[in-house]
Amino acid sequence: MGEATDFNDLAAVVGLDAVREQLGKAVSPTPAEVWPEMILPGQTPAPEIPASILPTWLGAMAGAVADSTQTPPALAVMMSLSTLATVLQRRFEVSPFGDDYTEPLALWTLTALPSGTRKTAVIKALTDPLVHWEKIQRDRMRAEIARVTSARAVAKKRIERLLADAAKAKDDAEREAVRAEIQSEEEAMPLEVRAPRLFTGDVTGERLQSMLVEYGERMAVLSDESGIFTNMAGLYSGGSANIDVYLQGHAGTAMRVDRAGRAAHVDRPALSFGLALQPGVLGDVAGSKRNRDSGLLARFLYAMPASNVGKRDVRRRVSIPAAVRDDYESALAALLERMPGQPGKPRVLPLTDPARELWLDFSQEIEDHQGEGGRYEAIADWTSKLPGAVARVAALLELGEVGTAAEEVSEVAMESALALGRLLIPHAQAAFGLLGTDAVDADADAVLKWIRANELPEFSRPHCQKALEGRFRNVDRLVKALQRLEQQHVVRAFNRPNKGARSTPAYRVNPRALST
Repeated sequence: MGEATDFNDLAAVVGLDAVREQLGKAVSPTPAEVWPEMILPGQTPAPEIPASILPTWLGAMAGAVADSTQTPPALAVMMSLSTLATVLQRRFEVSPFGDDYTEPLALWTLTALPSGTRKTAVIKALTDPLVHWEKIQRDRMRAEIARVTSARAVAKKRIERLLADAAKAKDDAEREAVRAEIQSEEEAMPLEVRAPRLFTGDVTGERLQSMLVEYGERMAVLSDESGIFTNMAGLYSGGSANIDVYLQGHAGTAMRVDRAGRAAHVDRPALSFGLALQPGVLGDVAGSKRNRDSGLLARFLYAMPASNVGKRDVRRRVSIPAAVRDDYESALAALLERMPGQPGKPRVLPLTDPARELWLDFSQEIEDHQGEGGRYEAIADWTSKLPGAVARVAALLELGEVGTAAEEVSEVAMESALALGRLLIPHAQAAFGLLGTDAVDADADAVLKWIRANELPEFSRPHCQKALEGRFRNVDRLVKALQRLEQQHVVRAFNRPNKGARSTPAYRVNPRALST
């Protein structure tokens, strides 16, 4: 016999039957591995967001709007929440611990849907009561606005004349007398009166600063136009847009602007967004690292529903039931009652003890998964803000259900907010994947392309790193990409034994990854 082999050694120790058994295992087909549903990089599935997650009257309206327009419920849900925030922000805050840590009720939502998905119809149906309320306020205040405007115009003209007289004064005494008259006119001039405004559409950051001053330190942007989002992202200003007004409006921190020709002093700004944009607009802002680093993108609650285009029944025409629309309009009108013209101190709603425990459990759950190698590492900036956003949503849901007399945030409202928060996580993962800001997802996609190009049913980690050494000079970066593929059930790790040496990290490939 020649030199001994592994099978020779096995036969010498335990006999020929053991060799036959091993050979049989090698050639016998093994049952196919069972793989969970695979998620390809950049294709995170986003679950449906049901209208039932909202308070009764608001959920009924969101569901009816979605049914009438044949649009995904997620769009109506997100716009409904932003509409609710528009009405209640700056008037209320939520305090998770019942101390000086509070969250304002400003809310930013962004739903991504392509053109032709009837975004405008949804926004119009939900914001019509706000437009109607603004019109009523303008009509009610028309006479007062006209009186004050004319009084201010007369005072300004008189001051102009007095300034001319001061320039012609013959001595200091005459000049001082004219100056005293000017001061008296300025002090007597009535303050400008404006009819209340709740929201706007396309607006610049500079104008938003002024609107926050003019309209009680609160404003909302509810729109399906991309202008505001691209302005925020600095797309038309070389990435140098001033985003402070947006960040301060979300956090409720004091805003002080003193520039030549423009001043804006706001103590507790409240700025909400309800945007419905084309997915391509999100992709357009991907080039700006500043938008991610500043936390601007992390402040949005994203919805990435599947489009209904191509699946709608053009013959189906369902109107929003009159009773549902009436309940919606009545509830919003009740929430808008006694809307203060000038900002006062927001009323703070604490969480009940059961609601706080639910919120803390959720917060810890998020925290545990956003560290290095964690499930949410790639969107840790977003998930870090998610518990605060959930507290805001819970307070909005409580006020929506109970009304402005609500004293605390209940366990029921928190359960609904937490359910929404969990649903929104995969939507955010899909959004950040679309934004191109998830570097790990991009690396995972590169590995998957290499696997498919070489039709590999399995591979070792050293082999992968050598083949993609231009991208993965650091093995830690490759490990993160492979971990992502494991989490998405594209590959499965195992240790490949080596005789007399340490085993090699290796991966089996989901067969569907090679055929999809």
